[in-house]
Amino acid sequence: MPSATFDTAFGSAHVAWTERGIRSFRLPGGELPAPEPGPMPEAIRRTLEKSRLHLAGTPQTFADAPLDFTDVSPFHAKVYRALREVPVGSTVSYIQLARRAGSPGASRAVGTAMAKNPWPLLVPCHRVLTERGTLGGFSAPGGVATKVRMLDLEGAGIDPLAQLTLADARLGKHIAAVGPCGLELKEPTSVFAALARSIVYQQLTGKAAATIFARVQALYPDGLRADYTSRLDDDALLGCGLSRNKLAALRDLGARAVAGDIPSLAEARTLPDEELIATLSRVRGIGRWSVEMFAMFSLGRPDILALGDFGLRKGFQKLFELPELATEAELAARGERWRPFRSIASWYLWRAAELP
Repeated sequence: MPSATFDTAFGSAHVAWTERGIRSFRLPGGELPAPEPGPMPEAIRRTLEKSRLHLAGTPQTFADAPLDFTDVSPFHAKVYRALREVPVGSTVSYIQLARRAGSPGASRAVGTAMAKNPWPLLVPCHRVLTERGTLGGFSAPGGVATKVRMLDLEGAGIDPLAQLTLADARLGKHIAAVGPCGLELKEPTSVFAALARSIVYQQLTGKAAATIFARVQALYPDGLRADYTSRLDDDALLGCGLSRNKLAALRDLGARAVAGDIPSLAEARTLPDEELIATLSRVRGIGRWSVEMFAMFSLGRPDILALGDFGLRKGFQKLFELPELATEAELAARGERWRPFRSIASWYLWRAAELP
């Protein structure tokens, strides 16, 4: 079967087709099948161009996209055709979609159809929510985080705080008491600069760390640059207040960045969470927690939950009135409710940790 990969703002996607139309459409993320060369019909070429525009932030309609329903059951085909009529910027519940497909009471079967959808985006399963208005699942690559991103670019107005409140009443009550989320993105000039700051700040109070970091920055005439690190002598860096362990970590970070072992900021934005953690954790002095904080505060990733963070576990203990400090397993289990907004949930847990 002829197929092709093509670039989008979300990454590389994949499409396969027959003479009847598109047989499968895969969103970016994960390993894609190898392309099989073959002539691409003009109607499919137009659909791919529209998908590029859509994922780049210019919403399109795909009601005329040619789809091959050969391997699709009659019920699923009926559901998919009903879903194709849900316009950009709108959402529908599983129950509502079952009614539209002429099968009221078949909401569970509709959920199965969504999980097996061969054409995510073209058949917009990301527009299907639960009856309560929560996001529900999304079987395409990237999971619910991709679903939120797609709904956002369509202007569907998904409110993270409302979603968290619906998913977890106890957390929702705390959110209402605290007020708007104050999580701020602090975009660095480079991955090197962000991790250098992380190294300096480790195990220090905020004021002391800021003083030392300012001294280190002053040694760099053109801003924190990896290639300049090797020119600085040990005494100058130690004189800023760095320990020898932190000096060694900064040296290792600089050398790896110059050698190309550290991704650029643009590359870091495209790496999955676990791959980013594995890559950056190779740097001396940089562990999982440091990378998670980088992903949350520098890259603005919305679904980070640092299970080893003492403040989060303490906040969880206070919020849920546990007799002892929450375990990582307890935090992880409850955190499943907060996907894909666990970074925001984390901010509220940190606020809970400050409670008397």
